[in-house]
Amino acid sequence: MKKIITTIILILPFVFSISAQVKKKAAAVKAAPSSVNALASITRGKAVYTQSCIACHQADGGGVQGLNPPLSKTEYVLGDKNRLINIVLKGLNKDVEIDGEVYSNPMPPLSHLTDQQVADVLTYVRNNFQNKASAITAAQVKGVRAQK
Repeated sequence: MKKIITTIILILPFVFSISAQVKKKAAAVKAAPSSVNALASITRGKAVYTQSCIACHQADGGGVQGLNPPLSKTEYVLGDKNRLINIVLKGLNKDVEIDGEVYSNPMPPLSHLTDQQVADVLTYVRNNFQNKASAITAAQVKGVRAQK
């Protein structure tokens, strides 16, 4: 009987450890859909970027000096999501100063893109070119688009 009790006492910490690990993995699986969605959005966004943005902002997001602004670590990309969504939907026809340099090439509106395409491309940009920022959703784009 003493051997059984000793064995149980020795095994009990392992059981609790395994239980805690299972709970952690379950929590990670529950959290995974949003990260999976963000990864899918980034993948789709890269395709939109290649089709609609790369000519002006370049493959590395560095832009063109004096014309098209860079997308790396700028307040325009990492800051207010609504402002960024509006720039894509409505374009930008004014000079932009970034890190002391002025960029003056107008950006045409890309309002022909769907809400999902805008969300995807902005999520891609906000998570590439040395950027790390939260995703943008199609619902957020739809809300901004509805504000006329």
